[in-house]
Amino acid sequence: MAALPALILLLCAAKDVMPSSSHWKPTWPSYRVPVILPRSTLNLEKPQFDAEAKLEVTSPCGPECHKSSPLPTYEEVKNYLSYETLYANGSLTETEVGIYILSNGGDGSQGKTRTKRQIYGYDSRFSIFGKDFLLNYPFSTSVKLSTGCTGTLVAEKHVLTAAHCIHDGKSYVKGAQKLRVGFLKPKMKDGSKGANTTNSAMPEKMKFQWIRVKRTHVPKGWIKGNANDIGMDYDYALLELKKPHKRKFMKIGVSPPARHLPGGRIHFSGYDNDRPGNLVYRFCDVKDETYDLLYQQCDAQPGASGSGVYVRMWKRQNHKWERKIIGIFSGHQWVDMNGTPQDFNVAVRITPLKYAQICYWIKGNYLDCREG
Repeated sequence: MAALPALILLLCAAKDVMPSSSHWKPTWPSYRVPVILPRSTLNLEKPQFDAEAKLEVTSPCGPECHKSSPLPTYEEVKNYLSYETLYANGSLTETEVGIYILSNGGDGSQGKTRTKRQIYGYDSRFSIFGKDFLLNYPFSTSVKLSTGCTGTLVAEKHVLTAAHCIHDGKSYVKGAQKLRVGFLKPKMKDGSKGANTTNSAMPEKMKFQWIRVKRTHVPKGWIKGNANDIGMDYDYALLELKKPHKRKFMKIGVSPPARHLPGGRIHFSGYDNDRPGNLVYRFCDVKDETYDLLYQQCDAQPGASGSGVYVRMWKRQNHKWERKIIGIFSGHQWVDMNGTPQDFNVAVRITPLKYAQICYWIKGNYLDCREG
């Protein structure tokens, strides 16, 4: 393996291969995924945990602003993809990474008073009730963070969420050291085990069962930057639980171009804070995109940030339909579009580089992360 001298070569190497236009099924593309490996790890001072948790991120830099920004250099990308790891005992490390391409023989803010509004016209969100839905896939993959955000199960012990749910860009938020993940479960009645109230006229009451987080990975691209700069591109984090959650999880995948998404649409479920205790599902069209971000107008409220954005497409290798997480819902933006303010909700795309990083965090082995 050898490191490439420029980011542009990395991007070219990660091009997707789409099915022919005659193939009627929306099909998951195949990608050449780069390899991201740790190179050195440094112990840092214990953080203060003094930041206030924010349930949304706002930024005035919209699609044209991001598209006109120069591509980061190879060294800058390596710095952005380096990461901090926070452990349950409060210790903190920083890991520097290397980015590689396997050879052919290898295997392997404006409008501050308006930012809370994230409903576009008629509220198209659906509250999910009843254990027959809440405890079944894909809704069962959505979990609640003790800091108030949403996360998605992406492995037996791992949860994908937004970085701003853990870190405000300068410091870790209060509660990050004792972070917990909540799983909705039915309340037991009078000590009985799961009395079946599916046929009741009233929705079944649910409660959260909590699991502590063992460690958290946050990319330096978020810590180094901020929501008004490159930072929003790296608003993602991975949590490792202290014990397996024993639920079906959703795989991550490289985000295809918006024009290749089924119907041009995305889906996500989260714990919007205007509907406490409810899991809220929505879907909508993608309006615009950059290399790192998806712009859409899915109705959402604070609390939904960190939700996994997913689509369902045909997996040719397995001959079946498969849902994958292709992004993380980040926050809200007011954007100046030709002199007219326009608001969007924004999701961070899982690019080939981010896929390689997140997959390595989960698997600990780059050979299991060659297919995006």
